Amino acid sequence: MDVANLVLPVFAIIVTGWLAGWSGYVSRSLADGLVHFAYNVAMPALLVVTIAQEPARNLLQWRFLLAFGGGSVLCFALVFLAVRARRGLASSTIHGMAAAMTNTGFVALPILHSIYGQPAVLPAAICTVFVAGVMFPAAVILLEREAHGGPGRSVRPAALAKQILLNPMVLSTLVGLAWAIAGLPIPAPVAAYLTIFAAALTPCALFAIGLGLSVLGLRSNLRTSLILAAVKLVVMPLIVYGLCLVTGLDPLYTIAAVVCAAVPTAKTVYILAGEYKVEEPLVAATVSITTLLSVPTLLIWLTLLS
Repeated sequence: MDVANLVLPVFAIIVTGWLAGWSGYVSRSLADGLVHFAYNVAMPALLVVTIAQEPARNLLQWRFLLAFGGGSVLCFALVFLAVRARRGLASSTIHGMAAAMTNTGFVALPILHSIYGQPAVLPAAICTVFVAGVMFPAAVILLEREAHGGPGRSVRPAALAKQILLNPMVLSTLVGLAWAIAGLPIPAPVAAYLTIFAAALTPCALFAIGLGLSVLGLRSNLRTSLILAAVKLVVMPLIVYGLCLVTGLDPLYTIAAVVCAAVPTAKTVYILAGEYKVEEPLVAATVSITTLLSVPTLLIWLTLLS
């Protein structure tokens, strides 16, 4: 019931956005503006305030990072290579991220906290940092390479590095990490200011997903989305669980790693897709389907792990 109570409202916001667009109550053209705000303002604020307030030593749980991060990277690589044989770099990147980038901050963390209490928050935070510090920059690098190094154009390393470092996702992650390493507390007014923007991410991103979703787009991408959902909700947690056994993680961290792997595709993949105009209908469909299917799959995983 805890899982259902947390996941169903997320899916309900997506449905609300879709109903608003379908009925004409809200123009579908506003979806781009919401995505742009979420990508450039709300998500960076969340990354800074989340990472900066975590002690640096707590972010370096190597066995846990190997289990969760290894599963994430492996799933991304499998899907990326399978799609790369017939699609471009940007499309392959988005496919891979839809199957491997997990919604730790807004689904896994509250689920773990509500069931296992405060001790389960740290591993969820570490997963969030991994997604922000490794998966996002990797996606941005590949997408920027496609955007600035297409056919007939050469990629200048300095220009590409500048573009990546100034990307809001990467820059905010670096600021948060630098602050955490320095060990300085965030002033209360600054933390409150960032938290207000961060709180806008969930409604903006989820509503934008629904607003940009059409039944035609869902049907046309249903088969691919179901395959990506199977990788995200079944294959990835299995791989992570196997790595947890190999590395000898304790039970709580094993549960946290598998739950973080088994939650829906991160809505920020849709923000990336919208920002770079790549596979937006596919990602919207995948986020919606994984959000819906994660209710029974998470209940199964939690039952088996407990």
